[in-house]
Amino acid sequence: VQLQASGGGLVQDGGSLRLSCAVSGGTLSNCAVGWFRRAPGREREFVSWSNTASNTINADSVKGRVTITRDVAKNTVYLEMNSLKTEDTAVYYCAAKPGRASSQATDYDSWGQGTQVTVSS
Repeated sequence: VQLQASGGGLVQDGGSLRLSCAVSGGTLSNCAVGWFRRAPGREREFVSWSNTASNTINADSVKGRVTITRDVAKNTVYLEMNSLKTEDTAVYYCAAKPGRASSQATDYDSWGQGTQVTVSS
């Protein structure tokens, strides 16, 4: 499958953004999708995942501030982020895999190109 991430931008501390991950070349109903991020000078970090049953898991660092949802009809997964902090600044990537969802980036075999999120103080 191919993934196209979008929706990033510049937002002030406390603001909100909604990221989108459009899936093509496959069916979202057969894919687990994860969101990861990489901040400058830091390792890639798990953010959230959604599995084929629409169960979700969020990382502790974003818990209570992000919501991941999927629209199977649109083959798109969304990451709604609220109460953004400067430490959320990163390039955000979506990734997909068949089968069970995972918080491990190495378990995913399809990746989008990333979308930049910048939170200013």
